[in-house]
Amino acid sequence: MHKGFLQTAALLGALSVALGAFGAHGLKKIVPPETVGTFETGVRYQFYHVFALIAVAMLYDKLNADWLRYAGIFFIIGIVLFSGSLYVLTALKATNTVGLSGIGAITPFGGLFFIAGWIALFVAILKSKSI
Repeated sequence: MHKGFLQTAALLGALSVALGAFGAHGLKKIVPPETVGTFETGVRYQFYHVFALIAVAMLYDKLNADWLRYAGIFFIIGIVLFSGSLYVLTALKATNTVGLSGIGAITPFGGLFFIAGWIALFVAILKSKSI
């Protein structure tokens, strides 16, 4: 098992719940519904990839560790870039801040890291001698 990935997943999972609660209760009062939807997408994808990170951590000793390490790192980077950029966009909308709306260009890169993480997980399974 990979302790660092498990710890990171636990913290990101707690953050997902906290942000989800904020989105469901507080955010609706300060931004339009489409912005709430953007925020909820960030929370949802963060939570999905917390579970993926837990799976990577649990499989770490059973599959190809190098590729699982890549998968875990890619999932974390994906959360930061994809979900993080959506949270920043929501904060900018909530504060009527202009000039940084180009931050949305980061979101697809986060998505690419999510895809890379899933591919790395596939390769780890493919290269595993124990399955």
